Parts: sequence; C-alpha cells; structure tokens
Amino acid sequence: MSKLTQSDINYKVWKACDTFRGTVDAGQYKDYILTMLFIKYISDVNKEKKEEYAIKYNGDKARIERALKHERFSLPEKSSFDYLYEKRNETNLGDIINIGLEALEEANRSKLEKVFRNIDYNSESNLGETTDRNRRLQHLLNDFKQLDLRPSNLVGNDVIGDAYEYLISNFAAGAGKKAGEFYTASKVSQLLAKLVEPKAGDRICDPTCGSGSLLLKVAKEVGSTNVSLNGQEVNGSTYALARMNMFLHEMDNANIEWGDTLNSPKLVENDALMKFDIVVANPPFSLDKWGAEDASSDRYSRFHRGIPPKSKGDYAFITHMIETLNEHGKAGVILPHGVLFRGSSEGKIRKQLIDENLLKAVVGLPSNLFYGTGIPASILIFDKNKGDNTEILFIDASNEFENGKNQNRLRDEDVEKIYNTFAEWKTVDKYSHIATLEEIQENDYNLNIPRYVDTFIEEEPVDIMETQKEIVELKVKLNEVESQMEVYLKEMGY
Repeated sequence: MSKLTQSDINYKVWKACDTFRGTVDAGQYKDYILTMLFIKYISDVNKEKKEEYAIKYNGDKARIERALKHERFSLPEKSSFDYLYEKRNETNLGDIINIGLEALEEANRSKLEKVFRNIDYNSESNLGETTDRNRRLQHLLNDFKQLDLRPSNLVGNDVIGDAYEYLISNFAAGAGKKAGEFYTASKVSQLLAKLVEPKAGDRICDPTCGSGSLLLKVAKEVGSTNVSLNGQEVNGSTYALARMNMFLHEMDNANIEWGDTLNSPKLVENDALMKFDIVVANPPFSLDKWGAEDASSDRYSRFHRGIPPKSKGDYAFITHMIETLNEHGKAGVILPHGVLFRGSSEGKIRKQLIDENLLKAVVGLPSNLFYGTGIPASILIFDKNKGDNTEILFIDASNEFENGKNQNRLRDEDVEKIYNTFAEWKTVDKYSHIATLEEIQENDYNLNIPRYVDTFIEEEPVDIMETQKEIVELKVKLNEVESQMEVYLKEMGY
C-alpha cells in the first residue's frame, strides 16, 4: 500500500473543510479543522506505538501501558479519535468531543494546558443548532476517518506539520481582514528569517507569534532543532493553534505564552524580560489603544526612549523587541512605511534608535502582500552588534513580485535578490543604497526609502528634427484622407 504524500494529506484535509464552507466563517472553522487534525495525528501515532509495544511485550497490557506513558502524549481512551468516531451518532456529540479534549489536556498538563480552552465543539453560535451541529461534526469525523496518519504510513516526518501550515495559509486566504492576525505570507516569513541570520543554539522569540509560522520559518532557516523557540499571542484560539503547530513540527520544547505582549509580557525570567539572540515579528499595523496610558509606569522600563502615540503602537512593538535583545541580538520587524518618516514622539524614538547605532537595514516591500491590508510594508532589521559600522542599507524591492488574483507574492528569486544584496552589503543601481549616518542626519532622520534609493527612470531624449519630420508626413496623410472622404460623400449625395 502506497504511503500518504504531502499532496494527499493537503487535498483530504482541505476537502474536509467543505463541511463548514458557506455556513461558518473561515476565521472560526479553522480552529475545528486544525484541532481535529491534531487529535487524529496523536491518536494514530499512539495506535501505532501500542501495536509495536504489543509485539515487543507479547501482549502484556501492564508493560504496554507503562511504555506508552513515556511517549510524547498520553492519550485517554475518551480522547482518542476512534472513541469519538464510535460516538458520532450520539445526540450530544459536541459535548463528547469537548470532554475528550479536556481529558487530553488534563493527561498532558505540562504540554497542553489551556490549549483547548477556546475551542468549543458544542458552540451553537459557531456550528448551529443541535441537529445541524451534529451533522457537521459527523461529516468532520467521517472525513478524518479516511486519513491514516500513522508515522509508518507517511512519506516523511514533516508532512503533518506542513499540512497544518498548508491549511493555515489557505484559511488566511479566505479569512479576509482577520487573516493578518494569525498568519504572515510564507515568502515574507522566509525573507525575514533569512535577514536575521539565525544560527544553531540561538534563543528565538516572536512577541506577536500568531499561529507560530514565522517562528518555525526561523527554525527552518537554522536547519536544526537546536534552537529555543519562544512566543506570545494575545488571541486565545490563535495561541492554541500556535501550540499545536509547534507539536506537529516536533518542536515540543517551544515556549508559547498567552497574553498581551505590550501590557502583560509573559516571557520573563528572574522578574526581568527574557533576552534573546533573535526577535522577529509581524505585529498588527498601527495598533490603536495599545496601552500608551500605562507605558510611563511600565515595570520593565521599556519606553525610556519615549512613549509612542496612543493611536499607533508600531514603535511600542519595536521598543519591546529591542529591549528583549541580548548584547549581540538581532531583530527583524514588518511594519507600515509610516514608521520610517512619521514625526512627533515616533520621530524622537527613531532618532534615538539610529543614534544608538541599532538600525541596520530597511527593506521596502511590494504592496498587497499581506492578508487584510493592501498597503506596502517595510522590514526593519536591528542589530546590537554593528560595531563601528554606522551605515544603514536601504533596499527598494517594491517593484519585483508576482501578481496574484487577490494578493501579490514574492518569488524565490525576489527573496534571494533581497537577501544577497543585504548579505553582500552592496549598492545596486535603482535598487539599493548604503547610507552614511551623515546622510541620515541631513535628512533629519527621515528614512523614507525614495530619499536614498533613486528608482526614477529617465525617458529617452526626444529627437526634435525626427519628430518634426513625422508631423509633416502625418499632415500630408491627413490631407489625403480628407480629400478622399469628400469624394465618397459627394458620391453618396451629401
């Protein structure tokens, strides 16, 4: 029997979404689909392990159970997919699934605490009245029953995690404005991961981690599981997706916290903010009501450079990220272009960050790359280990992308060109410019990219004599046509 490939799983789990399409918002039903994928996977892994131990211990139940307790997840019977499937015709199916999730969380408290707290399979507002709800959940169980996710039936270790990512990206495409809250376009994440140049052994953080995709892209860039992944997410159900995403990518030691990073940072140790080698983020653009009123009394003194305006939290996120870097740390953040030139308190903070020699590069991206907003964004790279180099590299990559029906996309060659320009630290005509601190100061610390990268293309000079000659020829032809028209009109009696 042939093993399940990535495309097999992607196709089948995306088809399972038909149960909800058109009746439940994509931003909501993603939680039910992704959680069921997680349950099915750990159930099938458990089933295969049980079969292996049954052979190894000659069916000795006590030894089998003892061995299973040392596996990644403990699976109570009422939490297993097969148990839920057997109960699919019960009138309280939503309740049965919820009870199974609670039992699974309780049995794996150190790993799964709070993961299922915001996912309710008995929600009338999301899934409809009892009859409709049961029918939808039965369809969901039937769809997943057809997937055999035992490790021996998969072509590789990554397929489940990649299927999860595939689903999240597809949900983002259908979730409209809400999508930006939980997902950053894959190629943009890949680009940001490259620009911060992570390495094995790094402690990595995303303070607005969404479903965890950006963190995982940074880990993938390292090419090793020898990294420490840390994240915080304010939305409860998105936090749950991030936790499951880490497990499905076998990053079991990832530390994902639930809460508001700006007002209640949870990544702390010894009553101080945790410090990281790498910090990456795609925070909400220009967040209103981010907590400016309490910033002056911040217990971690993050806002000593100044307090950003209460209606725009962009520099609050930048400041938080800088304050969580260790002495040689790097940060990469995706934000709207306004952070490059807005004045007032933002201008003062920007000036200080530049004077402290923290800003390393500014990359202008194409418009319409992000879910929920068509505005072009920029990537800012900060580095606490710049040494004596006070230059800042500007890259204008806004014109190189693939047009999409609803959304533009960066191509592999676009990502490589941006990264190579950055890594080689070079000026490319009409694409990049290395600015000195003096240039930045002459521009009053305004970082608007067109001030540094001239993309203007001059039109070819006009040959006046040749143009005059063409005009004369056109006039002669026009006279001929008018004369011919008169002949035709006379023939027609006009």
